[in-house]
Amino acid sequence: MKFLLLLFISLTILVQADDNKYSLRTGYGLASESDLSEILTGDFGKHPRDLSVYFLDAGYLLEKDFYDLPIDVYAKGGLAYFNEDEFSDTMEATIYIKFYWNMDFLDNRVRFGFAEGLSYTLNTLETEYFEAKMDREPTSQFLNYLDISLDFDLGKLVRYKPLYETYVGYAIKHRSGVFGLFNGVHGGSNYNTFYLEKNF
Repeated sequence: MKFLLLLFISLTILVQADDNKYSLRTGYGLASESDLSEILTGDFGKHPRDLSVYFLDAGYLLEKDFYDLPIDVYAKGGLAYFNEDEFSDTMEATIYIKFYWNMDFLDNRVRFGFAEGLSYTLNTLETEYFEAKMDREPTSQFLNYLDISLDFDLGKLVRYKPLYETYVGYAIKHRSGVFGLFNGVHGGSNYNTFYLEKNF
């Protein structure tokens, strides 16, 4: 995690581009016992097991102001490292399309993000295994991926121009079988995460 933060801070200080075609995000999160709908209504439900994730994502801006709306569209990919409790730690690769709805007020920018894509883990995640075992359902390393986020521009908040387009936020990192569409999996996993993201 220290390496990811150092890389992020270095990019924030050294890279000052005007077109902001690229993005880099690093973050940390904890597993949730709640399902996606419960988290969206405020029940974050920390998991009883000690399960966490570190991640690094990179993206490329596909479309700014999509259909003349305040929506930016990115193609993104990422790697994550899951710290498990009883199981061996494992890695994840994701690829996804993310939409950001931009809201400007009080001299700042707030973004609501929604992403849809694919996730592959080297091993079955512990939280997914125990949920599937309880419900007598299958598990899969290959699942659907969602990323739902809310963030704000840190640079504009502190009025420091080198930090403009540096976002601090919260995201739900969600893997699921979409009610059995992916390998017959009906469950999945949710992680509550916090992150820093830089556009450059």
